[in-house]
Amino acid sequence: MTSGSFDVVAIGRCGVDVYPLQTGVGLDEVQTFGKFLGGSAANVAVAAARLGCRSALISGVGADPFGGFVRTSLRELGVDDRYVVVDDHHPTPVTFCEIFPPDYFPLYFYRGPAPPDLQLRADDIPADAVAGAGVFWSTVTGLCAQPSRSAHFAAWDHRRRRSHTVLDLDYRPMFWPSVQSAREQVRQALALVTVAVGNLAECQMAVGTAQPDDAAERLLDLGVELAVVKQGPLGVLAKTRTETVRVPALDVAVVNGLGAGDGFGGALCHGLLHGWSLEKTVQFANAAGAIVASRLECSTAMPTVTEVTDLLAGGADV
Repeated sequence: MTSGSFDVVAIGRCGVDVYPLQTGVGLDEVQTFGKFLGGSAANVAVAAARLGCRSALISGVGADPFGGFVRTSLRELGVDDRYVVVDDHHPTPVTFCEIFPPDYFPLYFYRGPAPPDLQLRADDIPADAVAGAGVFWSTVTGLCAQPSRSAHFAAWDHRRRRSHTVLDLDYRPMFWPSVQSAREQVRQALALVTVAVGNLAECQMAVGTAQPDDAAERLLDLGVELAVVKQGPLGVLAKTRTETVRVPALDVAVVNGLGAGDGFGGALCHGLLHGWSLEKTVQFANAAGAIVASRLECSTAMPTVTEVTDLLAGGADV
């Protein structure tokens, strides 16, 4: 693993997830909720920390009680929060969801016109931490508005396309004026990263096709060294210029599919940092994501190494 300050530095969304404690009913009927740390980048940082990585998050929160909750939760879950900016003018985002297993989990984002994570500026980027991290993880959502977009490109400039510079395609249509505007930003970003990760819908946005092999090839053509295409119940495809790996989905009882991709991401970081084979890395990440899908929450659902290896060995019941 890297000898730098952090194994994983992630940049992007953080906030509060308010999830129903009853499943199979709409929010209008839910009586009780749980409050959890949320946001894709925060979840990935937590997932990596849960696996033993030294993780840090670059993001923003409001100067409000939810912002305090986010920062405290990050620290309690093993993520360094020194690069989480406290914004005096914009509130910490809150996200609600509905849970209809096994495959319907609508999200409702309350992010206001200018959430703190999109207020990050180039001078908020810790250049040495970004440049020295074993993995630098970013998401497409961070490109949807200024000044965050410029901050991301400043971070990639510091990074200088070092190995394990990851772009999570993480496309949320409600944050963008159009698919085309998202695609234009993603095309620029892909030239600056070495790994792209996305599901079929996100690949459709980025490269114009949801056919897994074609999508992976187009991502490679746009400059990445590793393309990972998540296919839900059809498993995962990972491609480099010299290797193709296909890993089938694991059979688990799905409780909440939200956060599974972030669990996958943190485990992908773990495998990359350890220099594992592509097949072992993707199998491990696939199992980590499956475990998260079998649990209600996201951040606090991230598995340990033992839990992942037990599932792969057939000894876990999820």
